[in-house]
Amino acid sequence: MNKKFVASWSGGKDSAMAVYKAGQNDGKLTRVWTMFEEEADRSRSHALPESVIRAQAERMGVPFMKRQASWATYEQEFIGAMKESTQAGIDCGVFGDIDLEDHRTWVQQACEKAGMTAWHPLWLIPRRQLLEEFIAAGFEAYIIVVDTNRMPERFLGERFTIEVMDELDALGIDSCGESGEFHTVVANGPIFSERVPLTFGNRIEKDNYVFLPTSCEVKR
Repeated sequence: MNKKFVASWSGGKDSAMAVYKAGQNDGKLTRVWTMFEEEADRSRSHALPESVIRAQAERMGVPFMKRQASWATYEQEFIGAMKESTQAGIDCGVFGDIDLEDHRTWVQQACEKAGMTAWHPLWLIPRRQLLEEFIAAGFEAYIIVVDTNRMPERFLGERFTIEVMDELDALGIDSCGESGEFHTVVANGPIFSERVPLTFGNRIEKDNYVFLPTSCEVKR
């Protein structure tokens, strides 16, 4: 019997791969949830608007649950989202952690407070192996946030490919972006019923970050 789960969904490659891997291991995606900034229509870290996240959820065939938080209220909102899921009969949460022990421990402890079991389907799989599986599975993703203190701005807007990974590795940059070097948005892949029609705007600078505004083309 499939194990129902709620997925922590950033809209990027790691959360997409976690959903994909969980599905390969008897998991059944039941809803996705995303944390947004407290006073803006932007997801935390990836800066994606609600319209893009909703479009991704629709193509996964599940409801989307939104929470808004500052860093000060993040844990409270996280636990609240997990409690809402357990009350709906979903007792497993899927997360895209790969090998950062401190964050995985925090997630597990927060889930425990909500009566939720944390599932990390990517845990300790070699980073490069995961990336190659991601591409081989047919996922389409683009780099939409770059920390210019950690990597060149020119990668902004690039489709995430084996060639881009090779180039990052050659520069001594983690091609998985696990330390926040960059973030991605997923436009297509085996977990979607159809491609998300993304459009990209003009780059925006904020401190040492550059962002590629991303929206979802509305069908008429």
